[in-house]
Amino acid sequence: MNNSEKAEHIFLAGVKGVLPGKLIGDLFSVRGSILKIDYLSFDLEKTGNIFVLGAGKAGAAMGHYVEKTPGMRITEGHIITKYGHYCKLDHIKVTEAGHPVPDQNSFRATEEILQIADKASDNDLVICLLSGGGSSLLADCPENTTPEEIIRLNELLVNCGADITEMNSVRKHLSKVKGGQLAKRIWPASSVTLLISDVTGNKTDTIASGPTVPDNSTFSDALHVVDKYNLAGKISPGLLNHLHEGVRGDRPETPKPGDAVFEKAVTLIAGDIKTALQSSKSEAENLGYNTFILTDELFGDPEGACSWFREMIFRYKDDNSIQKPVCLLFGGELTVNVTGKGKGGRNQHLALTAALRLGDIPGITFLSAGTDGNDGNTNMAGAVIDSDTVHDAQSKYIYPEKYLTNFDSFNFFKSAGGHIYTGPTMTNVMDIVVILI
Repeated sequence: MNNSEKAEHIFLAGVKGVLPGKLIGDLFSVRGSILKIDYLSFDLEKTGNIFVLGAGKAGAAMGHYVEKTPGMRITEGHIITKYGHYCKLDHIKVTEAGHPVPDQNSFRATEEILQIADKASDNDLVICLLSGGGSSLLADCPENTTPEEIIRLNELLVNCGADITEMNSVRKHLSKVKGGQLAKRIWPASSVTLLISDVTGNKTDTIASGPTVPDNSTFSDALHVVDKYNLAGKISPGLLNHLHEGVRGDRPETPKPGDAVFEKAVTLIAGDIKTALQSSKSEAENLGYNTFILTDELFGDPEGACSWFREMIFRYKDDNSIQKPVCLLFGGELTVNVTGKGKGGRNQHLALTAALRLGDIPGITFLSAGTDGNDGNTNMAGAVIDSDTVHDAQSKYIYPEKYLTNFDSFNFFKSAGGHIYTGPTMTNVMDIVVILI
């Protein structure tokens, strides 16, 4: 096994550590009439209907393991997942829809989820299964606007350079389901939300745009994002007017901390990037690497990140007190402001940037890949490079600078080699970077 293959094994171990079967299966059990969800207990003899609602790339797989809990009973449910992430469930309807931009399936299925939420009454239990991708998949539009206007807005948000918190502050204030508003529809029933986190710091109000938790953002915050990224002239007048009406107080704010709709709502983190990194660390150590997790909150842009990676590489490479070989692990999610017309995603773009910025350091292998198996507008998870990638590419008349400038990392790696392919993993806890020294 060469170093690139070892880096891929280390990455895949991280993915396996956050698969829904492991995360959800360990949380649910039924003994007698008592349903336990982690530390919570519900007497099934005193509980009315049990509804299961969900959205996200891992949603259908999460629902599968809830259904398979021995003794579990489910009245009705509906989960929206990304195309290619479908699995047939016995008691829960599954709809595949668009991501990272919603489509008509997103809007139709979200309306059906709200109809189920409205059925829940005082002694019912609603289990909500949310994971990365939920912000796009759980989609609706304000009155007097159209789904097409929201679809266009999402396209702009995804490509403007805004981070996930900024994007979601806008999405929440143009929705009747995001930003705690699903909890408002569920109340007065009890609810338990299980999250597979795909955001830095496990901010529950950001994961899937926080449909069942209090929202700390405001209409003013949403409008600030629109102004910051010069989107006012690009989004529809109807959506812009809706935000201005909210700022003036003509529209109700999203539910805030302390609202009564959250009194019977509990939120649990089922898995996150920390879980994945620990699994990757164990695999790296099994392969003989002295392994260090340097951060689970990687953020910023690829150029800035590579400057930091370079500093960390030399720190560990040149320290004779640190036993070699070394594996450095990072988790998080960078932001790429796309200005070219190429094909790729943030992981492939980062790997190509690393090939150019770190390639002069001998003995380095660098991998960046998404735990969901899908990087940007491609079917690849990411890419792996080493100290010879640029030289080898140039010897074949493949010039990486041109591909980087055009944001065409996919076609660079398609020509030069180095793609990481997993197919849909049915989970999502952001991205993993593996550096082998």
